Amino acid sequence: MVRIRLKRIGAKNKPAYRIVVAGSRSRRDGKCLEEIGTYNPLQKGDNVKLDLARVDYWLSRGAQPTDTVASFIRRLRHKAAQVAQG
Repeated sequence: MVRIRLKRIGAKNKPAYRIVVAGSRSRRDGKCLEEIGTYNPLQKGDNVKLDLARVDYWLSRGAQPTDTVASFIRRLRHKAAQVAQG
């Protein structure tokens, strides 16, 4: 199964993550199929960047997001809908 999940790239006590598409059996920081975004938990405000077009592509191919990544996707889609309305 293919998962959309976080891959840690930050230094000790300075976490930073890439949002990647990877096989469910691959290691957390191991080989991935594609990098589709970033997450910086130490940054205030807009700390998630994600390519929603690529997310849609991978979801249509059967990829399953983790709970954390699914919440990022929901938040960004909600924000995009608000921008489109007003």
